[in-house]
Amino acid sequence: MRRAIQPHPQSSIISPQMPLGPGSKLGPYEILAALGAGGMGEVYRARDPRLGRDVAIKVLPAGSAGDSERMRRFEQEARATAALSHPNILAVFDIGSQDNSPYIVSELLEGETLRARLISGPLPVRKAVDYALQTTRGLIAAHDHGIFHRDLKPENLFITRDGHVKILDFGLAKLTMPELGAPGLSAEATLDSVTGRGALLGTLGYMSPEQCRGAAVDARSDLFSFGAVLYEMLSGRRAFRGDTTADTIGSILKEEPPDLSATGRDVPPLLERIVHHCLEKDPADRFQSARDIAFALEALSSISSPAASATSSPAPAVTKPGKSWLVPALLGVIGILVAAVALLFVRLNAPPAEPPSYRQLTFGREFISSARFAPDQRTIIYSSAHIGMQTELFSLAPDSHAPVSLGLKDADIESISPTGEMLLIQKRRELGRNVKVGLLARAPLSGAAPHPMMSDVVDADWGPDNQIAVAHYVDGHFRIEYPIGHVLYESATGWLTNVRVSPRGGWVAFAEHSTLGDSAGNVVMVDSSGRNRTLSPRQSAIEAVNWAPSGKEVWFTSAEESTKFQLWAVDLSGHTRVVDRIPATPTLYDIARDGRVLLGQNIFRILAYVRGIGQDREQDVTIQNWSDASAISPDGRQVLLNEEGANSGADYDVYVRASDGAAPERVGDGVGYDFSPDMKWVLSSLILHIPRQLFLIPLGPGETKQITHDSIDRSYARCLPDGKNVVFSGTEPGHKSRIYVQAIDSGTGRPISPEGVSGFVPTADGKFVFGFSDSVALYPVDGQGAPRLVPGIHPDEAIFSVSRDGRSALVGVLGSYSADVMRVDLATGRRELFKKIGPSDPAGVDLVDAAFTPDGKSYAYSYFNALSQLYLVEGLG
Repeated sequence: MRRAIQPHPQSSIISPQMPLGPGSKLGPYEILAALGAGGMGEVYRARDPRLGRDVAIKVLPAGSAGDSERMRRFEQEARATAALSHPNILAVFDIGSQDNSPYIVSELLEGETLRARLISGPLPVRKAVDYALQTTRGLIAAHDHGIFHRDLKPENLFITRDGHVKILDFGLAKLTMPELGAPGLSAEATLDSVTGRGALLGTLGYMSPEQCRGAAVDARSDLFSFGAVLYEMLSGRRAFRGDTTADTIGSILKEEPPDLSATGRDVPPLLERIVHHCLEKDPADRFQSARDIAFALEALSSISSPAASATSSPAPAVTKPGKSWLVPALLGVIGILVAAVALLFVRLNAPPAEPPSYRQLTFGREFISSARFAPDQRTIIYSSAHIGMQTELFSLAPDSHAPVSLGLKDADIESISPTGEMLLIQKRRELGRNVKVGLLARAPLSGAAPHPMMSDVVDADWGPDNQIAVAHYVDGHFRIEYPIGHVLYESATGWLTNVRVSPRGGWVAFAEHSTLGDSAGNVVMVDSSGRNRTLSPRQSAIEAVNWAPSGKEVWFTSAEESTKFQLWAVDLSGHTRVVDRIPATPTLYDIARDGRVLLGQNIFRILAYVRGIGQDREQDVTIQNWSDASAISPDGRQVLLNEEGANSGADYDVYVRASDGAAPERVGDGVGYDFSPDMKWVLSSLILHIPRQLFLIPLGPGETKQITHDSIDRSYARCLPDGKNVVFSGTEPGHKSRIYVQAIDSGTGRPISPEGVSGFVPTADGKFVFGFSDSVALYPVDGQGAPRLVPGIHPDEAIFSVSRDGRSALVGVLGSYSADVMRVDLATGRRELFKKIGPSDPAGVDLVDAAFTPDGKSYAYSYFNALSQLYLVEGLG
């Protein structure tokens, strides 16, 4: 891939007459190098000594500062872009002037323009949809502020090294006059347009028909240009071109571009309809907003299209969540057309039957973990983690676009009482992948310091009697308590989430998941005497549960087998109905008394990275979109991946992939835990079948063989170095979790720890296993002798590897956007920082797994990535 560092790459030509050389000063900035020149200015790389960062600076070309029209357009670009703050729009930091030459200071980007990317040909369908969605989100932010780009083209779309799209150069932006006092706009941003009627600005081939005619334009002009760019991403050809300027303009005004199918690309029919709908000649016939395009693209990306799959490699931003959260959604072409076209018809063509209205409330790059209506039923309190930040509580007032921080960090909002007291969960810790418990606290809406109540809580809710219901983790089991301390229900092997008390207090509804860390399960309700009833059929994923205001139905977002996520309702007798079919992965946060709904639209995925032997950088080894890296071979050449994505098998898939990113090899069903010492087998389990048994999957010729046949339910397992035994954490009926050792040939597990201890990582010599409870200790594999406390390792840390000499271990805390990998001396407890791991973009990231080779030179890790947008929905029934 071409690599560049460019802020506004309108031209690849480096000007031979750049007036500023390295070492020159421009205001407080030190020029480092010239990057390029475009029609609107010259571009430099510079250093901001105050903040210690490199920036991009754009100044007018030498000799043109006296051109009043150029000056006006240049200054307009600064005002227009500075009025915006969005992850898909180039960020402007500063504006200044020196020697009568104005300049703009912006973020410095690493990557390449879309134009450079297209030199090698069209993009895979999923990648094109990913870039298109990101572009529409930037346009939504600009158009919501009355700013139109008017020069959207591949040169003005920049793809960063992390795959994020940035819209560049609002130098031709036309601002409409917003209403007086419109939020987020300065007085300068209310100036009239940069160009008047009749001025022919923009780049031929991407200009709208109204631009070509010199007529007045609005946001729909950008949508036409967007359609032309999307057409080119998919086909590798320009939608409109001619031998002369007049020919190109004539093509835009009178001709239709060839069908994408005619270009030789296998493009889903719905995607082709979206492109041509953008390219309608009459603005009234196009999509009417960028938000409508985003909705259509999300509807497309929420359905796994065979055409898309056949023509692309996985693209993280638009692929579907894994089956731990989502189900396989591979529908036939007829199903795709019926579902998606119906969605588009309802949302875009406004039939007489009034459809639900979706109002987007948040626009940032963030993960929204929870949201609730305040007692006034209008103000919204929500928990959000922005890029690289802790979860924080925000309040969003009615008709406001500016959320206000409540000053409470590391807190999820669970429930709000009628008197305005919040239930929060703070300081969450990982129990296992996707499973977190934390400290339950209560706090007033004023944002005063929370009052701690109890530990190890998953979810909580106020009842109408001012009592509190909790999903509580106690002694290795999850249970429902209402009120606190009064146990109504306990799960035998799974985990419990989304506890909600009915409006009248007679029932508590919740989701029961049969396998720890997997969101498949059922909606269950229990009354005050402990009588319980399973309401819903088993779902492949349940994301949220809420009572309807009437108390006669429970609403939940979930997915059945072979369908996408939907918003469901189930009555107390177990009859289910679909409330609405929603693109992407929705989360039902709350329902107001008048039926308005707070809904999250999410992208969920697990991505895997590895740095193998001799490699100088990390390699993306994600297979689909839910790839968990569970082990790395001792030589660092192979990584064990579990794919639980939308297109995986019914029991998930185990893959082995070379650390250089070569094509993965599917070796079997289930979830893989470890490589055997001789690298001939993979130790695995079918985690959806309770009790979970262990299997050996061959890495060459041979058959998978089951090595356990008992009632022990196993969670994690490893091979011992002798190759003859395995160690695992397990639970037997009537007992809490403990550590077991088992000979591969015997089929009988032998406990080596007391109850309440978990662990599965052996020492280098295989004589001990690390056990975790309130402390960390070494338990003898032979069961002889007392456990020995291990200094320097905390119970909330994971062990990533043990050195070959057995003297040290690499450990770290998972569950955040990065992890400090510490080397711990196992004799003295001395700790030193060994390495920091995590993706370069921390937005919505939780590390879920990591593994290092014994020498620490190679490693693999995977992280859960969740990004959200909050919507207020009216008209659901």
